[in-house]
Amino acid sequence: MSEPLIELKDIYKIYHMGDEEVRANDGITLNIGKGEFVAIVGKSGSGKSTLMNIIGALDVPTSGSYHLGGEDVSDMTDDQLAAIRNKMIGFIFQQYNLLPKLNLLENVELPLLYAGVGREERRDRAMESLEKVGLKEKWRNMPNQLSGGQQQRVSIARALAGDPSLILADEPTGALDSRTSREVLDFLKQLNEEGNTIVMITHDNSIAVEAKRVVRIHDGKINFDGDVNDYAAII
Repeated sequence: MSEPLIELKDIYKIYHMGDEEVRANDGITLNIGKGEFVAIVGKSGSGKSTLMNIIGALDVPTSGSYHLGGEDVSDMTDDQLAAIRNKMIGFIFQQYNLLPKLNLLENVELPLLYAGVGREERRDRAMESLEKVGLKEKWRNMPNQLSGGQQQRVSIARALAGDPSLILADEPTGALDSRTSREVLDFLKQLNEEGNTIVMITHDNSIAVEAKRVVRIHDGKINFDGDVNDYAAII
């Protein structure tokens, strides 16, 4: 494996619901190297979303250690987590999460604004990101003037604008038709070929097999971790 970007060791996330103890993540150990394209797959309730929140620095584990790019994220404060998210992670969500009153350029600029990037550099980097996804000419458009696939490409441009160490895609094709899903997956593959590290969360095996490596979660534990061809042979 290449130099590790994500290092999870003995990760537990435990919730208490009345007298019941729920182990959403139950002793997960996982390393993901720089430049990998990994799908984390599991059914609803498997613990994959909890794991995504920990990898994305949206939550911290009950116990265990998590290093992202060599930094210990396991017990950071909310402010520290926000800083690491902004510096190191680009998010792609199922529902795009574009702000309807901002044009495409302004939407893509948002993470750079939060990062304190100056106005001119912010604009240049946002335009460059829109160009990468083929939407530079539409920068003045509002989100509601775009198709679903185009809106997802804007959210990819927004994720890329901050030059993140990790692109975390949560069900990135969940709201798209099959043809548009194919376009988005091909684009993610292209980004990975260019050296970007991508972790994609999905419940759908047909989407998971588009990655190069598959990690399957069941009842809070990893029950498969390997090459996509090996995974395809058993599903």
